[in-house]
Amino acid sequence: MSTYVSTTIVLVAMVAAFVVSSLLLKSPDISLAIAATVAVCFGCGFGWTDSLPRVLVEGLFVNLDIALLFIAASIFVNIYSKTGAIDVVTRKIVSRVSNKWILLAIMGVMMIIPGALTGAGSISIFVLGSMVTTVVSAMGLSKKKTAAFVFMFAIMSAAAPPVNLWAMMIASGCDIPYVGFDVPLLAPLAVCALFTIIFLGWGSKPKSKEEILAQLPEAPKMSAWRIVTPLVVLIALFLASNYLAHSIPVLGLPLMFIICAIVAALCNPKKMGFKDYLKIINDTFEQIFPLIATVLSVGMLQNAMSATGVKGLIGITFITMPVYLIYATVLFVAPVLQGALNYGSAVVFGAPLIFMFNSMGYDPKIAAIALSLMFPIGDCLPPSRITGRLAIEATGYEGKYTSFLLTVLAPCLVLGLISLAMLIWPNSFTFLL
Repeated sequence: MSTYVSTTIVLVAMVAAFVVSSLLLKSPDISLAIAATVAVCFGCGFGWTDSLPRVLVEGLFVNLDIALLFIAASIFVNIYSKTGAIDVVTRKIVSRVSNKWILLAIMGVMMIIPGALTGAGSISIFVLGSMVTTVVSAMGLSKKKTAAFVFMFAIMSAAAPPVNLWAMMIASGCDIPYVGFDVPLLAPLAVCALFTIIFLGWGSKPKSKEEILAQLPEAPKMSAWRIVTPLVVLIALFLASNYLAHSIPVLGLPLMFIICAIVAALCNPKKMGFKDYLKIINDTFEQIFPLIATVLSVGMLQNAMSATGVKGLIGITFITMPVYLIYATVLFVAPVLQGALNYGSAVVFGAPLIFMFNSMGYDPKIAAIALSLMFPIGDCLPPSRITGRLAIEATGYEGKYTSFLLTVLAPCLVLGLISLAMLIWPNSFTFLL
């Protein structure tokens, strides 16, 4: 039996295990772990690996940094929220700006900043999801459209410069300097952001300013420096890590958020004791436990796919297809791989494609940018659907997930078609460089 056939058998068994366990257990996290276990069992049977526990345990650590980031960011956001700062900011924005489109645009820009600085759209939801949900809902958008709004701007924030992790991973794998990516990334994102605001906001009837303010929670008396200081410290740490990397110790995003959580606690005008903060932390862990379980189980799946050759099979099979088939399927395959592999999709799928396009005489930088705009769309797709789940939790949407997917379909399609055009005719977009 050839290696190709054996690896295909592992892939089929893994998919079947995931589908069956999902139907029976109704738990994506456990289903991912079962699929990973089945894949490694087949790998052991074929003699490709000799240690089932080692592969699975190592897989738990693949996305441990992301899990720590989620925990630290959530603790910061919940402590910052308890200070009343978000309530104060929300009331001031609503009281001073009455135009629906301007308010939606302000919320969109604010959502993009945290993710653009960190490369993770989930951070935008952690930091601003609550405030944006309150304001956008007051503009007359339903919970489903509000969730779609939060999701779209979260994935656009992850793709926005200066930190686009997909583009950085592709550039690193292809020896392309990560320079000059800003404008080619911002231009398509600006078009998609404008379409998202118009598409989701069209026909909504905002409440009166008085109604909105009446529904908002009462804000404590809080001076501006108490509101701004934690955010200024956070932005300062982000910028210092990017532009003073050789002059300061490596802090890491989780530590940055913990530092800012301490700063937020020190700036808190409310009298809160140690037990109050401990309760906030306990509640935070309960809140994000399902997300952490998903992140860790996806890591197990990624490691199992690497150990059994399934990851390589997917990448090689796709890039050996005729070019016209690649163009016809890339807008489907890239998001699906993102849903399964997260940022690993850029390494498995993106880098090999860039080598192929470069050999055809196409501009590799524009092609890398195009792919980096496609991958974030998959953050709403199973099995991981991390950003999609966060958007739903942040907005309190309780409808069907498929209904949410249909709502984000049009904005995602606009972003995807722009990216596809850049991938098909990359040399026509070099003027953006």
